[in-house]
Amino acid sequence: MKILMVSSEAVPFAKSGGLADVVGALSDALAGSGADVRVLLPGYGSMDLSGFSAPVRTLEVALHGSIEIVEIREQRLGQVRFYVACHSWYTDRKGIYGDTSFTPYGDNFVRFLLQSKLIHPFCKALKWMPDVIHCHDWTAGFVPYLVKTDESPAFAKTKTMFTIHNLAYQGDFPRLDVLMADVPPDQRMFVGEGPRKRVNMLKTGIEFADVVTTVSPTYAKEIQQPEYGCGLHSLLQAKKDNLYGIINGIDYKEWNPATDIHFNEHFTADDQNGKAELKAAVQQEFGLPVNPNVPLVSMISRIAEQKGFNELLEGSPCALEILLEEMPLQMLIIGTGDKRMEEKLQILGDVHSNLSVNIIFSDRAAHRVEAASDFFLMPSRYEPCGLNQLYSLRYGTLPIARRTGGLADSIIDLGDDPDNGTGILFDDASGAAIVASMRRAMHWWDKGFDELATIRKRAMKSDFTWTRSAKAYLDIYKNMTKKG
Repeated sequence: MKILMVSSEAVPFAKSGGLADVVGALSDALAGSGADVRVLLPGYGSMDLSGFSAPVRTLEVALHGSIEIVEIREQRLGQVRFYVACHSWYTDRKGIYGDTSFTPYGDNFVRFLLQSKLIHPFCKALKWMPDVIHCHDWTAGFVPYLVKTDESPAFAKTKTMFTIHNLAYQGDFPRLDVLMADVPPDQRMFVGEGPRKRVNMLKTGIEFADVVTTVSPTYAKEIQQPEYGCGLHSLLQAKKDNLYGIINGIDYKEWNPATDIHFNEHFTADDQNGKAELKAAVQQEFGLPVNPNVPLVSMISRIAEQKGFNELLEGSPCALEILLEEMPLQMLIIGTGDKRMEEKLQILGDVHSNLSVNIIFSDRAAHRVEAASDFFLMPSRYEPCGLNQLYSLRYGTLPIARRTGGLADSIIDLGDDPDNGTGILFDDASGAAIVASMRRAMHWWDKGFDELATIRKRAMKSDFTWTRSAKAYLDIYKNMTKKG
């Protein structure tokens, strides 16, 4: 089967978040199953293009009343072929979506429309027509529409899949942008009425794709409801027969407590001694008292409302203060984000010796803290899939999470099923629920090391490999192409 991935990012070349990990790892897993997988990315100025070939093709695209010249370069990693589109709109800028996460480029509509309009000339030039074009998030939202409206026979047998990684990011732009883009407008591209009418790239992808997927079964149900649907719940309800949720996997080579390159105190499900040694090292590294007798609870997160920081920090005393003052535990927080929340966390860190706040983004720290911790707190308001709970399970760090999205699909609550449980789930988005869930976690901690080791072992043996997820995608691809 021939599969073309269209994305704005993919590891190891361009990354701003989990989307990059998914595209890179899923492509590798699909190729390992025998599929011919190719990935098309923009060639940003921040990317190292030295490993890519000289231009293998030079393509012309009509856009904004002119002809844009795009060079295509290629690099093969394992069994996957990666192609980058080199154009000044990408190569002359360091950012993917903007110079910072708070300052998106004003011309992002036309930047990513250029990538979408490349698909036909790109496939034609390679003499390679995919069976499935798998489009990721709003930046690739126009691909299904362009394939559907292509009047040539080129894509007559090609199907499109559109994956929603986070419905909150929709690619919403002024409607006049479409009129200058050499694309016939369709009313299904737009949201709003009258002067508020705007083109919505994510909505366009949902409307015209043959199949829509998202990154967990629970999130697929949630986004059909007003609370989580971000204004598109009615459309998603209408698409429910072709809407699937497939939970993401993680790279079990990178996230492996027996071989992790970021620490030497390795451990396995059957021999967990290294975890205790690493905990002591991490406590010392991050300024916490070295104490094996209290649980180390960590958060490695973007510091934002979505991640539950409002619920953690609002009120006086706030939930975090109650945890720190009323329970014998240590908290270790790593992340960056909302400045107001960062400042409050730092103030609390200065007051409480059992709280370490680190406003950093560090892959090394993430691996070390994830592996060293006893519990991992994820009080997210919503979480399409979530990756940290999967890393936590892999490292025997029991997740404490709100029952939403992929968190609900990947964690088995110890209260609901003590014999198979792998963590703690709670329902309400509130400080009180966070405190109550931590009290439940302390109950399991107090049962002693042997009980905890048994639960950790169970968590570490959970299967969230990409092999499992890739098989689910392949099954859908095959069903799509059979329908003709």
